[in-house]
Amino acid sequence: MNKIVPQFGVGTFRLTGQTVIDSVKTALEVGYRAIDTAQIYGNEAEVGQAIAESSVNRNDLFITTKIWTDNYAADKLIPSLKDSLQKLRTDAVNLTLIHWPAPSLGISVAEMMHNLLEAKQQGLTEHIGISNFNIDLTQQAIDAVGIENIATNQIELSPYLQNHQLVNFLQSQNIDVTSYMTLAYGKVLNDPVLNEIAKNHQASTVQIALAWALQRGFSVIPSSTKRENLIANLKAQEIQLSLEEMQMIEALERNGREVNPENLAPAWD
Repeated sequence: MNKIVPQFGVGTFRLTGQTVIDSVKTALEVGYRAIDTAQIYGNEAEVGQAIAESSVNRNDLFITTKIWTDNYAADKLIPSLKDSLQKLRTDAVNLTLIHWPAPSLGISVAEMMHNLLEAKQQGLTEHIGISNFNIDLTQQAIDAVGIENIATNQIELSPYLQNHQLVNFLQSQNIDVTSYMTLAYGKVLNDPVLNEIAKNHQASTVQIALAWALQRGFSVIPSSTKRENLIANLKAQEIQLSLEEMQMIEALERNGREVNPENLAPAWD
């Protein structure tokens, strides 16, 4: 399967101002080439500044942003994305996602996806996709714009929330799975099982959680403000977990969802 979304990127959720500028610049310095942001993060301009101030060529980067729920309607989506492009200082992003399905808004999946496809057809984004969609809504998105126009579904996944039904569905459809909150807001740091596995690999629990996600075939976008952590996160790509270790992590599943905003989230599978 040909992955569209790079396997490893840097996330920018909850980072603003100089903090996000420094984080992205450092990430680019130490080897990251994919950056994930969103309109609602309020940091697209700072991400754009960091990219502009780095020595990395724009053509070598994969930039993802997400359309916020206020901007799904036909008269809002494209203008809002153009605004994002201006902030990010680029003519087009590589990937644009619908951030949340927000069923209570009364805008159908078909409508929001058609509006997003129009942005792709205008050359404002190379790929389009979805985020936080369950199986039913993903199927609606596929029906609306065709499976070839769904690059990824970016969903919360961690050792504590493994979302097998949704993941199996996406992988059966050859839709990239992007994992966010892979470290469960830092809860994995002190996990005894992950700690035991980490010792086997002279690694950290964070690296083990990331390695687990990578081995499941997910793309990951962990964020950090510290250079040493950004470098350590990248090194998770070098860890090969055994079948037994993967099964130990599988047993940590507890449907531990960290992010589930009322009115925005779907009914999860």
